[in-house]
Amino acid sequence: MSDLVTGEAVALELRPARLPSRALAVLLDLAVAVAVYVAVTVALVASTASLDVAAQTALSIAAFVLVLVGGPIAVETLSHGRSLGKMACGLRVVRDDGGPVRFRHSLVRGLIGVIEILMTFGVVACIASLVSARGRRLGDVFAGTLVVRERVPVAPAGFMPPPPPWLAGRFAELDLSAVPDDLWLAVRQCLTRMGQLDPRVGWTMAERLASDVAARTGAPAPHGVPPAAYLAAVVQERQVREARRAFGAARGDGGPAVTAPAASPPYVSPTAAPPAPWAAPSAVPPAGPVRAGGPEVTREGPSDGRSGTGFVPPA
Repeated sequence: MSDLVTGEAVALELRPARLPSRALAVLLDLAVAVAVYVAVTVALVASTASLDVAAQTALSIAAFVLVLVGGPIAVETLSHGRSLGKMACGLRVVRDDGGPVRFRHSLVRGLIGVIEILMTFGVVACIASLVSARGRRLGDVFAGTLVVRERVPVAPAGFMPPPPPWLAGRFAELDLSAVPDDLWLAVRQCLTRMGQLDPRVGWTMAERLASDVAARTGAPAPHGVPPAAYLAAVVQERQVREARRAFGAARGDGGPAVTAPAASPPYVSPTAAPPAPWAAPSAVPPAGPVRAGGPEVTREGPSDGRSGTGFVPPA
């Protein structure tokens, strides 16, 4: 099972598709595309009988490109990664972060697919899929996509507690452009799996990831702030920025500003396990104001070491 996490930090329990299911989906797509191409070719031959050979050849090439190359690209873009063959096999193309594919992803996959699937009869695609750890072909590697299985048993999603209230908005001016996608994935997977890890192991992982994020943003965790709380606050800041972009809240665009909704924790069923301890007792910030290169922030919450947001000292 491979855990893919969306840009909104929602864990997707999806499994990368392997070669047999992908090959079957490609064969179904090719069968449909070839049938459409034959029908279009017959219609062109019947309607262009009066044209010369050069015009007929040009129309045939155009029909080939539009049907066998442009058709799959358009279908994959409009269906958000689900062609007819993939729908029949329960597959979907997603980005590396679990989000839906866009036109540029489908275009790269389609153009490279002409070489590794059509021109080489799928030999290159099969070899690349067998070599890849997640069954990706060259088109997926260059497009930054992954084909996953949708028809898998539903598993409970990991719970990622929000940052403490006294850290909300603390990193509003932070530059997150240098943080790569694979690091975001590692951070989110670590936070959502905190409840399943040993407290010491979780603390070590969070501390290492916090140092990696701080090295790329230039803003280390404030003194006394647990690394897991720092990571959660940075992830929340990225969520808020993505929501602001999604709702069109760009300033200076001539239109009314739209305030992005604040990031909220996912729904947790009553049977879900309580959040795991994320912070060591010595790492809990003091009850007084916290200063770290920014405005004074007062910690809110009870004074017994529990913030009410999932950051609980280990027993």
